[in-house]
Amino acid sequence: MLHDASTADCLVYTFREGLLSAVGHDLCLRVERFAVEVTGDANAPSILARFDAASLRASGDVAPADARKIERNAADDVLAARRFPTIEFRSTRVARDGDRARIDGTLTLHGHTRELSFDATADAAAWSAEVRLDQRDFGIKPYTAMLGALRVKPEVVVRIRVPRA
Repeated sequence: MLHDASTADCLVYTFREGLLSAVGHDLCLRVERFAVEVTGDANAPSILARFDAASLRASGDVAPADARKIERNAADDVLAARRFPTIEFRSTRVARDGDRARIDGTLTLHGHTRELSFDATADAAAWSAEVRLDQRDFGIKPYTAMLGALRVKPEVVVRIRVPRA
């Protein structure tokens, strides 16, 4: 089964810190282009997910001009999307227990591959997972402005929701 942004959601949350954090934004960025492919049987699925690093779009209470700047910074400065256009997760093990699953795999982001484990839960309509990532683990320097007085925290939260098969 193949899911994309027309049937599933992938959101990235960033949080501000620093002396001037009051002038910045905690952000919700929607990934606009991705594909999550689930293969195998229901008891032992395999997951391959690919995300377009240049397709993050600011959502929420962000002025249009600010949104464009945020999106450009995310693609060009933070994720280096021209150099590393695809973010990929590949499962190595999916252990299901009813409406819960433990998912192990590898995440390749910004040219670095790291092992990753997380839990997913299902409701009547979809499977959902939340993953916390430290940007520095993938060679990413968190965004800073105003000589470091405004910074994005190193940890980001990724939430993904895909329909139940």
